[in-house]
Amino acid sequence: MRRIRTKHLKPNMVVARSVYNGNAHILAQAGMVLTNDAIKRLDELGIASVYIREQYLPETLEPRDIIPDEVRIETIEMVKSSFDNIHNKLKLDLNRVMKVVNSIIDELLANDHTLVQLADIRAFDDYLFAHSVNVCVLSIMTGITVQFDRSKLTELGLGALLHDIGKTRVDPGILNKPDDLTRIEFDEVKRHTNYGFEMLRNYADLSLLSAHIAFQHHERWDGQGYPRGLKGEDIHEYARIVAVADVYDALLADRPYRPPYTVNQALTILERMSGVYLDPNFVTALVSNIAIYPVGSLVEISTGYIGMVMEINKAVPTRPVIQVIVDNLGRRLGRTHVIDLSQFNTIMVIKALNGEDIDKLNLREYVLV
Repeated sequence: MRRIRTKHLKPNMVVARSVYNGNAHILAQAGMVLTNDAIKRLDELGIASVYIREQYLPETLEPRDIIPDEVRIETIEMVKSSFDNIHNKLKLDLNRVMKVVNSIIDELLANDHTLVQLADIRAFDDYLFAHSVNVCVLSIMTGITVQFDRSKLTELGLGALLHDIGKTRVDPGILNKPDDLTRIEFDEVKRHTNYGFEMLRNYADLSLLSAHIAFQHHERWDGQGYPRGLKGEDIHEYARIVAVADVYDALLADRPYRPPYTVNQALTILERMSGVYLDPNFVTALVSNIAIYPVGSLVEISTGYIGMVMEINKAVPTRPVIQVIVDNLGRRLGRTHVIDLSQFNTIMVIKALNGEDIDKLNLREYVLV
């Protein structure tokens, strides 16, 4: 399975994961064979990339999303309707928000051995809603890692899910502008932290600490953030966690002004921001939940062989279980074999293969060796 930019899709490619919009409507069903018309339609709908199946690779388990599709879809739909209500000067249904946050917490607590393997696919118009859900999931995972109790996970999850609610008061044309923002436009975007805090602090059933996530998630560890220039541990720990999740998910997303970063690129950027923009402890906690080499990805190991990742060892995520499919002479193997890299100290992954690397491999034919 590979994520491909929509402009590079070709007819007869097969969709590997369904694509939904913010109203839970399927835009492309898993298993769908793409046509020129379907590709054009996805582009018109603002879908910048799609997961497709690799025709010439062996069958493998699909990477599992960290939460079930039905929970993700329900949550995105709820966030969209909530933000629409706020935009139309109606009240939040906090009971509904609480219900979906508790569903996410339950799923993550029940599957705390699972690593994040997939970048979410979203339409440009639905970015805000899907991003809010992803930041909520990543933040709760981080909270679990640092051993927050249920009460703190709930406060964190609520604030994370609603951290960008102040953007409902910002002109969508500014939020989705493909070019650089003017100083006036950027100042308006920055006000979303104040807008969000003022909205949320008026709900008696919502913890003020949850509201402070909306207020503080753009503060920086070095004190150079906004709106108040708070520094280090003067920033509430919930907001410091959400700041890390916010940056990581934004890096993986398709945006009108740039393609997504790869997982490895995003993790490198996070490490560089650690101790400057972001709390290093929470960067470490979030990174510990990310699958560096997701199931289904191709990697080259130090012996020169190429294999498909079949299973992830959470204790040592840099040493997955792989099915070797190409030998060190570049020949596809008819008789493959499985290696658990956690059992071999002298063999390691030297790189994950990108789309260009995969296209260069001759995977149509194989040799029996």
